[in-house]
Amino acid sequence: MGEFPGATADPDDASFAVVGAPLDVSTTFRPGARFGPERVRRFARPFDDYDQRTDRHFSNLVFDTGDVDSWDDAADYLSFLAGTLSDYHEDGLIPLLVGGEHTVTIAGLRAADPDVYVCLDAHLDLYESYAGNDFSHATVTYHALDIADEAILLGARTGSEREWNRAAEADVTVVAPENVPEWSPDFEGSAYLSVDIDAADPGFAPGTGTPEPFGLTPHEMRAVVRAVAPQAVGFDLVEVNDRDDGQAAALGAKLLREFVFAHADAA
Repeated sequence: MGEFPGATADPDDASFAVVGAPLDVSTTFRPGARFGPERVRRFARPFDDYDQRTDRHFSNLVFDTGDVDSWDDAADYLSFLAGTLSDYHEDGLIPLLVGGEHTVTIAGLRAADPDVYVCLDAHLDLYESYAGNDFSHATVTYHALDIADEAILLGARTGSEREWNRAAEADVTVVAPENVPEWSPDFEGSAYLSVDIDAADPGFAPGTGTPEPFGLTPHEMRAVVRAVAPQAVGFDLVEVNDRDDGQAAALGAKLLREFVFAHADAA
């Protein structure tokens, strides 16, 4: 496991901490999310340290804490991971959680305790339990609503009938892919931003567990990240696996960097 390229800030001076979370126990189609943290770090290597738009250097803002190695008991792992992330919050840092399957978002939410959950995702993830598992990657939004007051799902385009019925309630907003370019944050309070790489059309990010056609473009995802970052108190990137030539990891790594620069620029 290498260091996220450029994440070399002094921990005492940094604003963000990369935390790898290679959980991979509930994937329902193509496994490999355990390789996500390593892949994201590897395919970030070509990126320049300097961001011309914000006139900032990644290396002044971020350090890499390594991975929190996972184990098969997801509930136990999530509790441990949430405690680790809470420590960074207490130190005034925003954790940049890199999964792993989407389930790790539950730990990020517990640690950040936001008002609003904002998620780029192809799936609703509103199952109460999936395949007998209360902590499946398909239950993340359901758990998020135990913590946040509202969930905003951007790019969601598939779900069960029961999930769509739940999504019709007042505390959930679903923005279809074709409407994402016109969307802008209109909520109050703090946000947690989760980027499930399968929000992207699989033509842009094939390396993910449950690819779903008719998704978002990288530019559309970047616009959301930049728009939400100023209100965000937590961030994660999830569901990158090793089943492509690096497209999903490169896109995910770039979106993580966009979050950092946009958040720092608004501070």
